[in-house]
Amino acid sequence: MAGIEYYNELAQRATTDEEAFEELYEHFFPRVYNFIYARLKNSVDADDVVSITFMKMNENLESYDPAKAAFSTWLFRIASNAIIDHTRHVDRNQETEWDEFFDPAAPAYEEPEARMMSSETSRELLLALDKLNERERRIIELRFWGDMDTRSIADVLHMKEGNVRVTLHRTLAKLKNILGDSDLADT
Repeated sequence: MAGIEYYNELAQRATTDEEAFEELYEHFFPRVYNFIYARLKNSVDADDVVSITFMKMNENLESYDPAKAAFSTWLFRIASNAIIDHTRHVDRNQETEWDEFFDPAAPAYEEPEARMMSSETSRELLLALDKLNERERRIIELRFWGDMDTRSIADVLHMKEGNVRVTLHRTLAKLKNILGDSDLADT
């Protein structure tokens, strides 16, 4: 698995190298999609925001500076801003359908029973995330759906890394308590 420096260099090459761009896209698409879907809870909206995120990434790739932030941090900032822009334009009274959680990287051969259990677990987790405040939710989403470390999360959210660690620890305990009231705690 390639490290931060590899993707930083790949991002710089991607301005002129189509293969480098495709590798960036292939690597980051599932992480960005999962992060955005976890926030919007609607696959149609997530598709739109993911498209906007990668379009903005492509348009601004030449301005990316690895000395200022890791590429993943830079990309997730774009995704976070795209989510904010999207939610500003969405009717706040519209009910969101809780369709089954979609993971574009999930293997197609999963058995129906496993998919159903996974769907129920994801549904309960997404409902539990709704009980968190915005900051807690964003940290959890970046950590687990965005697969980011605490330093990168701190960069994206403009927080101190120690604060991210403490908030993450407390939020996981809070989620455990929330989920303790459901059957999910037994699994």
